[in-house]
Amino acid sequence: MSDDVTDDDYGDQHEGPDRGRAPRKKRSFWKELPILILVALLLTFVIQQFIARPYMIPSGSMEQTLHGCTGCTPDRVLVDKMVFRFSEPEPGEVVVFRGPESWLGGAQTSDSENVFAGFVQYLGSLVGLAPPDERDFVKRIIALEGQTVRCCDENNRVVVDGEPLEEPYVYFPPGVPREQRTFEPVTVPEGMVWVMGDNRNNSSDSRVNGPVPVDNIIGKARVIVLPPGRWGTVSDYNPQQEASG
Repeated sequence: MSDDVTDDDYGDQHEGPDRGRAPRKKRSFWKELPILILVALLLTFVIQQFIARPYMIPSGSMEQTLHGCTGCTPDRVLVDKMVFRFSEPEPGEVVVFRGPESWLGGAQTSDSENVFAGFVQYLGSLVGLAPPDERDFVKRIIALEGQTVRCCDENNRVVVDGEPLEEPYVYFPPGVPREQRTFEPVTVPEGMVWVMGDNRNNSSDSRVNGPVPVDNIIGKARVIVLPPGRWGTVSDYNPQQEASG
């Protein structure tokens, strides 16, 4: 008797309990869509909570480094939330931070009054389509803990530890005197930074509200992502390094 196995024999061996069963139906796209959306939202939340997040510039206090002026298209910047896990803030860096009590002036956000509006605002802020939380601010670091800052010297420059700063990013609107508001020497407390806006005379910053705790810093503004005509990196020019050099 021949031991050869024919093609028909293979077919018989593969035919078992599943013989004659209808092929498994693929899951409907519309049934998978909610799962895909949920996964995308979860990934977006994780990335923006721990790695990076876009922010819309809500005011003109950082002109012309960052546009937020009335009547213009506000910049959307990508904020690096990882950098200060591995390094300390440095002078010249533009940072987004949660305002301490002295910066809030007792103001309360309206999220609790309208939960739905607050949720929509939050979703919009995640992709930079809405302003960030009312308690979030963007400014430039001028001095670190232990340093003494004042304004101004005879050339109207901010002075840190006796050294006048060269600040090419400072902006004075047309028709406005190129003079900074003066303030007495202040020594930055431990664990804090002194921040100021580039639009120096149109910024409510540490000169008014006091220094900011380092722990309140959310991240560093890295790049302008929108609008397309404004694409580019955000200057982190260190005025202290230039002054000491």
